[in-house]
Amino acid sequence: MDLQSTIERIYSELKPFALQGKVASYIPALAKVSPNKLAICVHTNDGDVYRVGDVCEPFSIQSISKVFGFTMAYKMLGGEIWKRLGKEPSGNSFNSLVQLEYEQGIPRNPFINAGAIVVSDILLSLYPNPQQELLEFVRRIADEPSIKYNLEVAKSEKDTGYRNAALAYFMKSFGNIQNPVEDVLDFYFLQCSLEMSALCLSKSFQYLANHGVIPSTNEQILTMSQAKRINALMITSGLYNESGDFAYRVGLPAKSGVGGGIVGIFPKKLSLCVWSPPLNEFGNSLAGIEAFERFTTYTGDSVF
Repeated sequence: MDLQSTIERIYSELKPFALQGKVASYIPALAKVSPNKLAICVHTNDGDVYRVGDVCEPFSIQSISKVFGFTMAYKMLGGEIWKRLGKEPSGNSFNSLVQLEYEQGIPRNPFINAGAIVVSDILLSLYPNPQQELLEFVRRIADEPSIKYNLEVAKSEKDTGYRNAALAYFMKSFGNIQNPVEDVLDFYFLQCSLEMSALCLSKSFQYLANHGVIPSTNEQILTMSQAKRINALMITSGLYNESGDFAYRVGLPAKSGVGGGIVGIFPKKLSLCVWSPPLNEFGNSLAGIEAFERFTTYTGDSVF
């Protein structure tokens, strides 16, 4: 399969889909992004790179950053982390308060907002400077030292993040947040403001496509078992309450963000990132989902 021709074909077919979605506006800084941006990038475990579109332009990765934060916490705590987090799909929106009442402040999984806020709390306890540790980790796995936080986006999220504050205080009441809530939220908002390009995002997920090891450097980020479990979480919970439909249509572990990015992996083979800012009703890139579905259809590859 000629992957370059495949992604160029998909790119040419996607333009009409972007017009049907809406750029995230509930975070004011994200509302400024052009809806016409489109990028597709593939990194294979053999070292080949295929790209088309705006692949070098940084954008706010938002909830995709939850994978990086969870990787750092899971690497340090191992199975102990499941005392504070679940492993199940939520079935509700990414910022829902509903289940926390029934489940005594334990979020369903690390990739909904409540789960990522708990992970932020864990990182604050594990590292003296988690903001810098996370940034250095992402720069290392993406092999790009220029990656940075967007402080305007972080402030915009903090100024409008009432529901996330409610989640954090609610979990604090159950004893599942150990640090001061404001410190946890500041780190969470900063994490979500990470800016990366599709090129960097695709490369940064290669450790999950290669049993926890970065193919180009052989650095072991996670054990094979841990990488398998994160991939399982992504396929069941990586696209909010559209995860089941995405698994049905696409058949790859992936994680999305309201900045319009979706990044996923094919185990032992490749990582793939698509960026298109207009979102569907679930907060996922409309063109991005179409791109992933066409990629697995045209290549004939999925995990199923």
